[in-house]
Amino acid sequence: MKGFKEFIMRGNVVELATAVIIGNAFTAIVNAIVDGIFNPLIAAIFKADAIESAVVDIAGIQFGIGMVIAAVINFLLIAAVVYFIIIAPLNKLQEQMYVRKHGHKPSEEEAAASETDLLTEIRDLLAARQN
Repeated sequence: MKGFKEFIMRGNVVELATAVIIGNAFTAIVNAIVDGIFNPLIAAIFKADAIESAVVDIAGIQFGIGMVIAAVINFLLIAAVVYFIIIAPLNKLQEQMYVRKHGHKPSEEEAAASETDLLTEIRDLLAARQN
């Protein structure tokens, strides 16, 4: 029981659980946008009553193109929001922190070197942990 408690109380597990909860809430928002705005537009383009009935008939075979397009739009929306709301601001924040610490923006060589140093440090920590 002690090992389980230690596992659950690790920061990574708590952070992961928080990310999953926020991800589910965010997915609900994106699905509402897709279902409420994009799906009716796609259905109108294909002159269908609903996105599920938006099909393309090729040589007697019906393809449910509406569902595929909705899934692609859903993916692109999630990717765009994650990039513009999370990734881009974090990158900007990291750059600002670097400027405060070093007094200038990182060059490509410095960025590559710091990534190599970080990976080396991770490797060394993992090796020390195994011994």
